Amino acid sequence: MRKKVVVGLSGGVDSSVAAYLLKEQGYDVIGLFMKNWHDDSVTISEECPWLEDSNDALIVAEKLGIPFQTVDLSKEYKERIVDYMFKEYEMGRTPNPDVLCNREIKFDVFMKIALQLGADFVATGHYCRKGTIINKDGKETFQLLAGKDCNKDQSYFLCQLSQEQLAKTLFPIGELQKPEVRKIAADNKLITADKKDSQGLCFIGKVRLPDFLQQKLKPKKGVIIEVPSDVSQYNKSIPSFDSKQEELAFYSEKPIYHVEDGRIVGEHQGAHYFTKGQRKGLAVGGTKEPLFVIDTDVDENVIYTGQGKMHPGLYRKTLFVNETEIHWVRPDLALRVDEKMEVLARIRYRQTLEKATIYKIESGLYVDFENKQSAITEGQFVAWYQEDELLGSGVIG
Repeated sequence: MRKKVVVGLSGGVDSSVAAYLLKEQGYDVIGLFMKNWHDDSVTISEECPWLEDSNDALIVAEKLGIPFQTVDLSKEYKERIVDYMFKEYEMGRTPNPDVLCNREIKFDVFMKIALQLGADFVATGHYCRKGTIINKDGKETFQLLAGKDCNKDQSYFLCQLSQEQLAKTLFPIGELQKPEVRKIAADNKLITADKKDSQGLCFIGKVRLPDFLQQKLKPKKGVIIEVPSDVSQYNKSIPSFDSKQEELAFYSEKPIYHVEDGRIVGEHQGAHYFTKGQRKGLAVGGTKEPLFVIDTDVDENVIYTGQGKMHPGLYRKTLFVNETEIHWVRPDLALRVDEKMEVLARIRYRQTLEKATIYKIESGLYVDFENKQSAITEGQFVAWYQEDELLGSGVIG
């Protein structure tokens, strides 16, 4: 009997080609479109992208001759993603909605619906691959591997997936380059062949994050402080350490700024709209080099900035992940207390992998990079790899 696969058809080229390839491979394919937003109290844009996207998904399904339906997950999306995002931004942290969306919506709520429809697998148009290791006892361990297209690898966005979720997932385009995907779509006259990749919030559509946040987080005037690069806290003497843990704790501490550390150079409409490393939206001129956000204080409503992308306030070597925020895609490789592991790690999607060592302690896990990293941001995810396999991840504390 043919295996049944539910494909998350988003109305884009990647999921369209994923559905086509599965059909070619002999699977019984069903297309499902997720509607994730219709809260009129938060206006997203004058356009209605989800309608256009669902229409494109329907046309692709008809072209491929597969059944198609739309599922409304907007209630779950609001509860699990949007409310969480607003709460995090209010606290001065920067969440990653795409990682959360995959963990909470696509591979949880959506997957459960697919399995209720009798699916053996769920498939998506992500640029990543799944590996399978057969253990001595005959049981399988699944690997989350980077996509073959280095420019499009999306394994980072799936860094919170579990073994149970991977067991039921297929990534049909993981071995392909993006131009190959577009060619397959064009050769098969799929309407999405030349469609641009979406740049908006995960599954919400064409929306700029600041516009979205301003609908719910009220503007509140505050000052922008420019902190010079020779402030005393950057020149702190390095103590001698009694243990590796002491050293890691020292390097993972983020500087705490005060208004008197610099000078007022402008005003902003709310510290909660800004994130570390941000350059745009400050609207402060007259500096030799552009200003970058080096920290935000949402309690005092102050933004701290520094001149130039080499400002020492942007860089840190070590970060910490709280015990409750550690996730192993490969639980069989999870570190025990006092163990360490050489890895490659990244703290954002587009970043190249950087050499690091992870150290497990009672209260969590340190990620100690070989080179200082720019804009380590609380609330974002750090993911660690060995070669092209993503082993685990955690929320930066």
